[in-house]
Amino acid sequence: MADYPFTADDLKALCAWDTPTICNALELTDPERRGWGFSYRQFAIADVTLPPICGLARVGTIRAAAPSARSKDADRAARIGWYEYVAAGALPTIAILEDIDPTPGVGAFWGEVNTNVHKGLGVLGCVTSGSIRDLDMIAPGFQLIAGSINPSHAHVHVVEFGKPVTIHGMATTHDDVVHADRHGAVVMPAASVRKIPAAIELLTRKEAVILEMAKKPGFNVEILKDALRRADDIH
Repeated sequence: MADYPFTADDLKALCAWDTPTICNALELTDPERRGWGFSYRQFAIADVTLPPICGLARVGTIRAAAPSARSKDADRAARIGWYEYVAAGALPTIAILEDIDPTPGVGAFWGEVNTNVHKGLGVLGCVTSGSIRDLDMIAPGFQLIAGSINPSHAHVHVVEFGKPVTIHGMATTHDDVVHADRHGAVVMPAASVRKIPAAIELLTRKEAVILEMAKKPGFNVEILKDALRRADDIH
């Protein structure tokens, strides 16, 4: 079993904040990552009211535009292997599935059946460049962040799993810590998980000075300059 510098409670605590706030905090804890590590293309969200999720990445690739050219037994074995892989974690997981077809999203891997199966295996949700369907029948509370919405599963099949993937610009490897919500997703260093709450608290205090001034009557550029100076003095 892997030894992580955080607990399930630490991951759950980060779900109190949206993903943009996590990205802001990472600019303090890991400034060298400011320009990468997050998704930067728009997703289709199954339910925008769901709260953020945070868990360990379970990575894989799929195709759907054409049959796999494998036997039925081999296809089933690949899917069972994927299920065993996502279920093996001791901490909550998030499925990160890259659709590697030339045109991603021809067939949906995610719908009523797979959301319920994965939820039962301890998966919190999925971030995928592929498509989703069955929006009114997905497992309650299961987060689906996808490249598109599509009515058919076409020839969708698991290609492989456990190897690095890239979803809308976010490079992800096995066991990466991923935070995701309706805005997209971000990967954070394991060593930063417990640093994030303090960074958010500091940023909140800095922003409060500016927001307080901005909402008062008579706000102008000179007042803004003063608010920015005051915010800079908060450490």
